[in-house]
Amino acid sequence: MRKKNTGKSTVLFILSVLVIGFLAYAGTYGINNVFGTGYKVKSFSETIKKGLDLQGGVSLVEEIQADKVDAATVERTIELLSSRVNKLGVSETVVQREGQKRIRLEIPGVYNAKEVIDTVGKTGELKFVGPDQKVILTGKDVKNAVAQINPENNQPIISFELNDEGTKKFAEATKKFIGQTIAIYMDEKVLTSPTVNSVIPNGKGMIEGSKTLEEAKRQAGIIKSGALPVVVKPVEVKTVGATLGANALPLSVKAGVVGVGLVFLFMLLYYRVPGLIADIALVLYIVMVLLTFVSMKATLTLSGIAGFLLTIGMAVDANVLIFERTREELRAGKSVRSAVDAGFHRALSSILDSNITTIIAALVLYNLGTGPVKGFALTLMVGIVLSMFTAIFVTRFLLNLAVDMGMLNSLAAFGVKRRVE
Repeated sequence: MRKKNTGKSTVLFILSVLVIGFLAYAGTYGINNVFGTGYKVKSFSETIKKGLDLQGGVSLVEEIQADKVDAATVERTIELLSSRVNKLGVSETVVQREGQKRIRLEIPGVYNAKEVIDTVGKTGELKFVGPDQKVILTGKDVKNAVAQINPENNQPIISFELNDEGTKKFAEATKKFIGQTIAIYMDEKVLTSPTVNSVIPNGKGMIEGSKTLEEAKRQAGIIKSGALPVVVKPVEVKTVGATLGANALPLSVKAGVVGVGLVFLFMLLYYRVPGLIADIALVLYIVMVLLTFVSMKATLTLSGIAGFLLTIGMAVDANVLIFERTREELRAGKSVRSAVDAGFHRALSSILDSNITTIIAALVLYNLGTGPVKGFALTLMVGIVLSMFTAIFVTRFLLNLAVDMGMLNSLAAFGVKRRVE
């Protein structure tokens, strides 16, 4: 039975190491043809979005020029500005609220600040245009627009309502163009082109054709924002050159590699076999954090890199607590299996206390901070949660397998010289 358990643990340990190694290699270098399937795995450098400080671009803060503005108006303004930024042909843009009336736009890869200001700063122009290319309605004629699900066919629709003047004009237009399309434009860009199925005399109608409810919500927000002209004014404009990111990113990566390498070396030399297992778990942790960034479509900045490296240190700290507790149990005369179990149990409260307090601080930073501070806080939170997972579960799993394999059957394997009599 002992040999059977040893063989099973050996196979599981080797498979675990191979899987972690494969994930690390794929994330670092990418794979063009996975096992001959033709499927390509992109490296993290290709998939993780980079912020302004890493690739350069324009950072712009627009302020709404109104004494009082509600949250709904700000959200509609953000949606409208996002639509305009996308017209620049730029991906990986960040448009977010900052304070009560300010909106920050970060547009990587674009360096003409004047072009950006001219594009996003002008008052939006929403138009309903008939097949004769004449303007039927403008944004001033729209009273409201909401996205919902049509109960008859469960398809997303946009319900809209016009004011008195718009109701009259639209009634005449729908009567004239029944069976034809009326295009809805935002800043000369076609938002949607619904077909007139019937005369709409009361100013309340619905627009079909949205593929998803999310798309319908986005279009409804833009249509509604056209009815609420909000003047925005740039109060902060900053252009970040590409040379800064070109220098900062390689140096940051180099610093990270050196730092992580030193941590690996310390754990291996000081804790021997458990240190090697901790290094393996740490590799998985790094891969998991970067995969989380990709899945969240997070934008990596210099502050985010700093937060990431900080969480690596905290992940190691959890292993240090566990191993030191385990050493104490071994010196007290316990068996290796009992010492490992007791070490995890005794270290758990300290690990949870330190990490939970850090998560609380990160939440405060994320909710109250802006820009780089938010990036740092988000990276810190993600890293802490995953570091606890790898320390408490992955390291323990691998350590138990190593005990079953006989890799940790002596005090020397833990760097313990003698027992306490």
